Amino acid sequence: MKDIHENRKHFLVSELLKILSLKKSYSVKIFQGFDELMKIPNPVLTIGTFDGVHLGHQKIINQLNEEAKKVGGESVLFTFYPHPRMVLFPESHGLKLIQTQVEKLEKLERIGLQNVIVHPFTKEFSRLTATEFVRDYLVNKLKVKIIVIGYDHQFGKNREGTLKLLQELAPIYDFTVIEIGAEDINDVNVSSTKIRKAVQNGSIERANEFLGDFFKLGGEVIHGKEVGRSIGFPTANIAVDNDIKLLPKNGVYAVRVKLENSAEFFGILNIGTRPTVDASNKVSIEVYILDFDQEIYNQYITLKLLKFVRDEVKYENLSTLKDQIAKDEKLVRSWIDEFGW
Repeated sequence: MKDIHENRKHFLVSELLKILSLKKSYSVKIFQGFDELMKIPNPVLTIGTFDGVHLGHQKIINQLNEEAKKVGGESVLFTFYPHPRMVLFPESHGLKLIQTQVEKLEKLERIGLQNVIVHPFTKEFSRLTATEFVRDYLVNKLKVKIIVIGYDHQFGKNREGTLKLLQELAPIYDFTVIEIGAEDINDVNVSSTKIRKAVQNGSIERANEFLGDFFKLGGEVIHGKEVGRSIGFPTANIAVDNDIKLLPKNGVYAVRVKLENSAEFFGILNIGTRPTVDASNKVSIEVYILDFDQEIYNQYITLKLLKFVRDEVKYENLSTLKDQIAKDEKLVRSWIDEFGW
């Protein structure tokens, strides 16, 4: 248990450092809570974890930007770090996220969000009532102009913050509430839960459709046992840097591999226990990069998952495994035109 907590602590620090580096390189303005908040003109805000930043989330961001233009303001997302469930239920949250916090911020920037407030989520913060949160943070500190919120969204202590409460507070604190109705939300017909299920079932194309983007995995290339190299298919072993990152079901996937220098190649990803060559039952993530022969140890690479190829299988010997990988490569190469690169 101690190792798990130490790994999670390392992950949180690592993610925080990456978030801080993003502040210097992205057009979206990233604020660590309210202590460093600069004045945002006529803030048009929404609240949420926005895991995946899927098509439904993108629709909300687009609406934020449209409303901000009307009032000469800027769009703002108020989100949390770490995820509330990690703080409130550290031993049993069972949380698996579609995106790391860094992946989320990168995507929010790509779709045009202007500001994001990443507020540290603590047990003390969780005890704030919804009214205190609105008054002390959104009104007194942010000077919110408009709040855009889903008809069924809840926030604050005991999830008492609702659309109805915001509508009651709006005339008192001089802001406007815009409801995202059930019809608008259901019209998109997507949710983070649906995406998680699709990924866990290996339905990557469906997950990508919901995301309006690729489901991604990222991590550092580490040394492995070089079994793939011995049979003519050298693989890059990936240490995913997040113990709550959602992983697809075990199997083989067609992927696009992005290197640190931004070069991209097609690849064949295997996620699983490698039953043909390893009896430890430990899950590994390794990718065979097509038409590539460079050493990339210690580099951080990103995998864009494109399509499920097959389930992981235990073969009789390495020769049979080699034959299967050759078939996998032939199949993935036949899909390249379909992928549009």
